[in-house]
Amino acid sequence: MTAVEDHTVAPTSTGHPLEPLTGDEVTAAVQVLRSARGMTGTTRFVFVTLHEPSKAAVFDWSPGDEPLPREAHIVLYERGERTTYEAVVSLTDEAVLSFEAIEGVQAPMMAEEFESCEKIVQADPRWQEAMRLRGVEDFSLTMIDPWASSWTGPQDHPSVRRIARPLTWVRSAPGEHGYARPVEGLVVVVDLDAGEVIEVNDHGVVPIPEAPGNYEEPWIFEPGNVPAVEAYRDDVKPIEITQPEGPSFTVDGHAVAWQKWQLRIGFTPREGLVLHQVGYDGRPIVYRASLAEMYVPYGDPAPTHRFKNVFDQGEYGVGWLANQLTLGCDCVGHIEYFDAVVNDNDGAPVTINNAVCMHEEDAGIAWKHTDFRTGAVQVRRRRRLVISTIVTVGNYEYGYFWYLYNDGLIEYEIKLSGVISTGAIAPGETPKHGTLVAPGLYGPNHQHFFCVRLDMSVDGRANTVVEIDSAPSPPGPDNPHGNAWEVQRTVLASESVAKRDTDAARARHWRIESAEKTSALGAPTAYALMPGSNVPPMYSPDALYAPRSGFTEHQLWVTAHDDSQRFAAGDYPAQHPGGQGLPVYGAGDRPLEGTDVVVWYTFGAHHVVRPEDWPVMPVSTVGFMLKPTGFFDGNPALDLPPTTPHCHS
Repeated sequence: MTAVEDHTVAPTSTGHPLEPLTGDEVTAAVQVLRSARGMTGTTRFVFVTLHEPSKAAVFDWSPGDEPLPREAHIVLYERGERTTYEAVVSLTDEAVLSFEAIEGVQAPMMAEEFESCEKIVQADPRWQEAMRLRGVEDFSLTMIDPWASSWTGPQDHPSVRRIARPLTWVRSAPGEHGYARPVEGLVVVVDLDAGEVIEVNDHGVVPIPEAPGNYEEPWIFEPGNVPAVEAYRDDVKPIEITQPEGPSFTVDGHAVAWQKWQLRIGFTPREGLVLHQVGYDGRPIVYRASLAEMYVPYGDPAPTHRFKNVFDQGEYGVGWLANQLTLGCDCVGHIEYFDAVVNDNDGAPVTINNAVCMHEEDAGIAWKHTDFRTGAVQVRRRRRLVISTIVTVGNYEYGYFWYLYNDGLIEYEIKLSGVISTGAIAPGETPKHGTLVAPGLYGPNHQHFFCVRLDMSVDGRANTVVEIDSAPSPPGPDNPHGNAWEVQRTVLASESVAKRDTDAARARHWRIESAEKTSALGAPTAYALMPGSNVPPMYSPDALYAPRSGFTEHQLWVTAHDDSQRFAAGDYPAQHPGGQGLPVYGAGDRPLEGTDVVVWYTFGAHHVVRPEDWPVMPVSTVGFMLKPTGFFDGNPALDLPPTTPHCHS
């Protein structure tokens, strides 16, 4: 790993309306709201983030114009009333513009609740007795993961109570890998408002696995570790990544220019990394790109696992869980870091240093051809700009990576790592709904679904989405050999038809076409959404929690633009029985041709656990591409300069 100069972005103010809130602005917004509403210590601040101006206002704004009003959007929970509120505060006028109770919902679990669950559970006598039945006396070695409650029946409805369902693991020594020793069958219900355990459900003792499964020193080298590691491999030679003339990008606040690309970096406590105003050579492509939900349903009916179907974004928020990235480990090369400002539950700003990493990578060959008649060879190297953030949600790590290539391609990739959420099984038994990874230890079957919201603006705000299928041409005089195939177009003219599924047999993809601009060849300029690997939900449509995840019913949804429709499973999925989000957004059947559209793409990672996933998972990837299709009049990488040869014969 190469240590190079730290190029952390200095705090600047460009006056752009999409600049994230500064720490001072978070403080000011909270003070205005506190003063206006006379809030007490029972008021907890969940998220404080920029209340973004409308898309129309931002499109009409230019540098040098009068600044647009600066506003903060605040989600808060009044514990004394057990009520969630939303507020909009004008930083420009130092006034509260709106303050509204959101009835029948639960705000996402807060950091202080996430952290307090362990002490609450460890202090409960009923839980302690259940642990003693399993031979555990030193409760300081236990790990309590505060799983979101899901919805198991009317008693869990968000209007009834605010709860979590923590699960328990046990370390064999301080600092040792506790996920090797799950406490199977023990489910606790915590009232997050009262700060106490209200239910302890013990479904029977299963022996706690004994084999250690470590990945850190010194335990990794101890006898009996699964898998066994005797020493680090000694055949890994250093790789140096250098850019002696510096990077090719420039940064002004959160504005980035790289080769012909322009964009803005955004960040929110709920969504994490957001890209704004992505364009190429002055032409707009995507107005706003963000993770709109992350859903992880488990496929194991055992009591400890059957309630596990978590909306990691909507029930926690992934922004405030972002890692502080480390030069030379999470990113290598010439790094530009962006800090992220979130908030604690008292409303004070919290800065996550180095929350977003940006750097360049060589990405192989951009294009090449050898003229076999003359022997002339032309080749160009491809490069990409990498913008990434990594979050830790309990046991799992998720890396979110946007790649911009110098041939106009946009790629989104999620890297999954961390530790599986383990279960215990009696010695000699084989799990039916999971995979054995060590003696008495298994990883349950589960899936990860990610929905990305793409607020499109291909050559302007007037776009049309067209489904593209390839199919054999009919046999007949025009196809005498039966070899012909053709491309079929289906215009997604309204929201009722714009609920689509991938179809690999037809090479299905979707073009987002400009309704106003055409290429030199007369066709609409466009970018195509190219699906990557994908999988549908494995749970039954009649599953208890199926209505909570309506957005997974289709891989692609297109809706008319609405600034208030931001999240695929709705604004507040916590403890909700379902029926929110995309199915509701599209119910109005708004027209979509030649208008301002939002494309939602859901892709799934199917995790049948392998022994190789233990004790820490090798990275697995899933994602998609946005590919120019007629956006350019030819190969946009034709002007890449030749690379000076540094080859070895």
